Amino acid sequence: MKVPLYRIAHVRSGDKGNTAIIGVFAYTCDCYPLLAAQLTIEHVASVYGTAVTGKVSRYEVPSIDALNFTLEGALGGGVSRSLSLDNFGKALCARLLSVEIEVPDRLVNQLRDR
Repeated sequence: MKVPLYRIAHVRSGDKGNTAIIGVFAYTCDCYPLLAAQLTIEHVASVYGTAVTGKVSRYEVPSIDALNFTLEGALGGGVSRSLSLDNFGKALCARLLSVEIEVPDRLVNQLRDR
C-alpha cells in the first residue's frame, strides 16, 4: 500500500546560505530500509523540480535510521537575500512529507495516523 511519508517518518530542516538541509527519520527501524530504497536522490530532486536549482545530495545514517539531504540552490539566494518566505526549509519539509512511499502489508501496524 502507498502512504504519505509522514506516516512512517518525520523530518527536520535547516539552512545554510542557499542550501536547504532536510533530515528524514524513520519512526521504526523496520521502516528505514523503505526510506533508503525509495527516497533516492533522483526521486527527491523530482519532488522539488525547478525549485531546486543546484545539486541534490543524500547521506545515509543507518545508525539512527535516517537520511540527510542537501538541496543546493533551494532557498532563493538564502534567507537574508530572498523576499520569498515560502522557500525556506520548513516549507520544503512539508512538501517532502506528502511523498508517497510503498509499504508492505507486514509493516502496516507500524504506521502513524498523523
